[in-house]
This record gives sequence, structure tokens and C-alpha cells, in this order.
Amino acid sequence: MNTLLIYPEFPDTFWSFKHALKFIGKRAALPPLGLVTVAAMLPDDWSLRLVDTNVRGLKDADLKWADCVFVSAMVVQRESARRIVARCKAAGLLVVAGGPLFTSEHAQFTEVDHFVLNEAELTLPLFLADLAQGQPQRLYASAEFADLQQSPVPRWDLLELKRYASMSIQFSRGCPFDCDFCNVTALLGHRMRMKTPEHIIAELDGLYAQGWRNEIFFVDDNFIGNKHYLKTALLPALIAWHRNKSGMLFYTEASINLADDPELMDMMVNAGFTKVFIGIETPDESCLNECSKIQNKHRHLVEDVKRIQRAGLQVQGGFIVGFDHDSPAIFQRQIDFIQQSGIVTAMVGLLQAPAGTRLYERMQQAGRLLTESSGDNVDGTTNIVPVMNLDVLKKGYRQILDNIYAPGPYYQRVRTFLREYKPPVHCANLQFSNFIALLRSFYRLGVVGRERVHYWKLIFWTQFHCPRLFPHAVTLAIYGHHFRKICEKHVV
Repeated sequence: MNTLLIYPEFPDTFWSFKHALKFIGKRAALPPLGLVTVAAMLPDDWSLRLVDTNVRGLKDADLKWADCVFVSAMVVQRESARRIVARCKAAGLLVVAGGPLFTSEHAQFTEVDHFVLNEAELTLPLFLADLAQGQPQRLYASAEFADLQQSPVPRWDLLELKRYASMSIQFSRGCPFDCDFCNVTALLGHRMRMKTPEHIIAELDGLYAQGWRNEIFFVDDNFIGNKHYLKTALLPALIAWHRNKSGMLFYTEASINLADDPELMDMMVNAGFTKVFIGIETPDESCLNECSKIQNKHRHLVEDVKRIQRAGLQVQGGFIVGFDHDSPAIFQRQIDFIQQSGIVTAMVGLLQAPAGTRLYERMQQAGRLLTESSGDNVDGTTNIVPVMNLDVLKKGYRQILDNIYAPGPYYQRVRTFLREYKPPVHCANLQFSNFIALLRSFYRLGVVGRERVHYWKLIFWTQFHCPRLFPHAVTLAIYGHHFRKICEKHVV
């Protein structure tokens, strides 16, 4: 069976980094980890090709070669997925679909022949067995959760590695918390399921053997969901593996209680971690109560962030406005928090209710659900009827983005971060693309950019005060360029 695995295109979003990727000559921030994992589960006698439409176009020759197509997508890729499915069906191909988008919205994709939903380790073998017997069903789903020991090493060889800025890997699934706007637990449960250290090392060895030397994103929704296992099993193995390895730095997602564990932070840094994304959401305690974000309550969140950054981990943060308990004062409070904390990469969105969440059910029962979530955290939309007047909410949202990503406040926040940040001793591989990015930043940001005065002030300030952090300063300046482009697109 000639099988084509297709990954739909991401729109221009906060996390696409499309405007930043141009500086380093890359086409996509991350690869389709789900598809290369599924590829490793397919029969050995199948011929496989992968087309990530974020790095190259889908050609008619690809469709002519294929007997069937596997498509996986997230909600934010909805429109691209529709176009791809329609094109594949027009070519007369069998279409199999899975991933978060189809798990929550399969009823809307009538052209798809077979849905393999939830976790592929459970549902894909059932589909393959029925297909081999010539009697495949239309939908395969499971309420059970997979044993990650059964998940194979992804087929890294199917990727055009040089097209990506980072690779991705998964250690665990699940989250012990229960935030009512988050669909992680609806999809993956509360119980933390983990791969063994040997499993993770095998995956890293596979990437290393393919010549990868750049960043790797541990895509776990809460990497520190089982601290004991991390400290006694995975991190010691990573520290040993990372020794004498050039490049191969890691970043991930974690909850704010990471700040309570100096030993864990130290071990993560020694293992090669340099960044963590943390859902801060809001500095308002009543809103944290509303969304059951109990892990963020009764804390000095600014100090927590700075403690993590002093430990050697750059904090990227997620923020939300539009909770029922938000007042118009929240907009300036969010601005002040972001500026004081030195969170340079601050993703601020309006509250959305993804399908499958407790928030979705609550809004549906109250008659406040408008449509499906867009899946784009920073597109300025909400799919619920907010308590706050919608015009006031959108105006306040614009106020936040106009402020935090304007050149003055943004570059000030970069300096706040650099003052606090205590970088680890290991460093990234310096490549030719880094040198090209520096030259492009000199021209695009320092000559023709509207932030040129702020850019050069940061460059010289960094050289005098913390020269070792010069690469971080340039990278964050480039990120700012991307974030401003996104804000200009969505905030009108």
C-alpha cells in the first residue's frame, strides 16, 4: 500500500513563528510528531511518504503515487484540513483521519472514509486488522488511555529535518490538574502516563543519528506532572545522555509549582532544558477560582516566575482575559504583570471554550456557546458570550497587545528578563543560519524596522551588561518582530 501522510498548514499564528523563521531560513517551527509516530505503527511492507504542507506543497504527483492518505490535524488547522481532504477525495483516494481536530469534530468531515480517533496506539491496530480483512469500519474510538511503553520510536527519517527550527518528542501524556478551559484532560486524562528513560534515550539517539543538533521540544502538556519519576528516572538519564553532546537543548511546558522545587529546576537545567511555557492565565484570584486553576492560587506569581528564570529557565507565559469575574481593571493588571515578570513571550488570548471541556459544557448549558473554538490562542475571537460587554472586552484586549508588543515596552521587558536570567553553562550550537539571522536582524530591525532605536539600544546594552546573553537578546528581538506582525494582523 502506497501511503501518503499529510500534515495541513498552520495559519499565521502566535506559535507559527513564520515571521521569525524567515531570519534563519526555516519553513516550520515544529514537525508533525503525531504523523511520524503513526508512520512507525504502519505495516513494514507499506511504502510511506510524508508531506508537511508547512514546509512544501502537496503536488499532484504525490496524490497520483498514493493508494491512501492519512491526515492528522489540530483544531487551528481546520480550514487547511478541509481543503486537503477535498483534494484527496477528488483524486479518488481513501482518506483516513485522526488527531485532535477529527476527534472533536469528525461529524463535520463527511468526506473522510475512516476516522482513527483518540490515541493511535489503541485504535490504529484495530483499523489495520479490519482493513487487512477487507472490512474496515468508519470510526474507531476508545475511552481508554494507552500504555506509552507501546508507543514506537517515531520515523524521523520521513522528515526533511533541515526545514525545521526545532524537533519534538513526547515523554508523558495527561495532567494532574483540572483547569475547566483546557481539553488536555478530556483527551488524555488526569493520570500521568510516561515512557521509560530508555525509551526516550532511544528516540533522542534516533534524532542524533539523523544529524539533528538543534532544539527539541518535549510536547508534554505538563512535563512535571510526576516530579518523583522525573527526579529519580528520566532526568538522571538525560543528564548522562546530554553530557558531551553539542546542541540538543530542550524546552517544554510545566505548571507554576515548578518554582517550589529548586532541585527539580537544577536537574532540568543540567539535563539541557532552557525554556518552559507556563499557563499563568490571570493575576486575579477570583478568576483562578472560576476556572479551577488551583495550582496558581495563593502565590506571588511574579516572584515565582523570577525564581524559575534565575534558575536558568526562560519562562514563556500564557494569559487569558474574558473570564466571568474579569472587570475592566484586568487589562492594565495583565499589562503590569507581564512587564514586571519579564515574560518576553507572553501569549494573551480571549477565553475560548474548546469542545470536550467543562467550560464548553457549562457555556452550552447556559446558552452562551456561540460556535466552535477557533483553536488560535491570539486571534482576538471568543466562542462564548462573555459577561463583560463584548466591545469593552475587545477594546481592552487590543489595549494589552498594543502595549506589550509595542517596541518600547517589549524591549524594556527583554532587558528585565536578561537582568534576572541566569543562563546554564551549556549553550546552543552556533550554525551558519545563526550568523545569517544576526545580519538580517541588523538590517530588518536595525535599519528599516520601526523599532530600530530600541533594537540598537538593546544590542549595546547587552554587550555592556551581559555579553554572554547576546544571542538571547537577538533571538528575542526577532521574536518581537513576529509578535508585532501577528498583532497587526489580528488587532484592528
